[in-house]
Amino acid sequence: MRYITTNDSPAPALRGIADHSWQSRGLCHGMDPADADELFFHTPRDHEAIAEAKRTCATCPVKRDCFNYALDNQIRHGIWGGLTAKDRQPWLAKLSKRLDYSRVRAALQGRDVHLSTSERSTFIHHANLRGWSPERVAYLLSADLDWIRDLMREAGYVVEDRDRYWDLDEESDTTDGGEHPQDDSEVPTPSEPRQLQTHALIASLGKAA
Repeated sequence: MRYITTNDSPAPALRGIADHSWQSRGLCHGMDPADADELFFHTPRDHEAIAEAKRTCATCPVKRDCFNYALDNQIRHGIWGGLTAKDRQPWLAKLSKRLDYSRVRAALQGRDVHLSTSERSTFIHHANLRGWSPERVAYLLSADLDWIRDLMREAGYVVEDRDRYWDLDEESDTTDGGEHPQDDSEVPTPSEPRQLQTHALIASLGKAA
């Protein structure tokens, strides 16, 4: 699959949902289909096959890719990424709430990653902070433009509310109509300026994504 992006960032290690090239690097690649089915798509309670399959997956270089593939496609049978169908049930149940910043970062860099609801919300907020247009975001997420406009508008409101919150003390100082104390010792100083807190928040978000 071709790597498509609109910036000069290096390609992330995480691959898109349509990219199956990782499968050729799996330890199970090239295995006889009958043996693979018996090993990874075991019969119920076949503990010996399960243990052997997990030993194979434990040292596989594409274990995580295999696991993400099973989650993204909601595969409910067989062993993928070293986990049985039962092991994956808690992950599948919380799939819409999964928040993996490496996936968000890969999507921001142009990969066709199928984001969860939480990951998509994080993507929208970062795109808004970067000043991206709704058209660009809609293209990257393969989503409806009007829907993306609504989400980005809501993300903008969140930033405005945050800035308004940190401005409350300053507004109250200038609008109360009273005289301000001349002695610097009487002026209450916050532990950290609002601007520093805002910049630190944006910086932390940038590192997280």
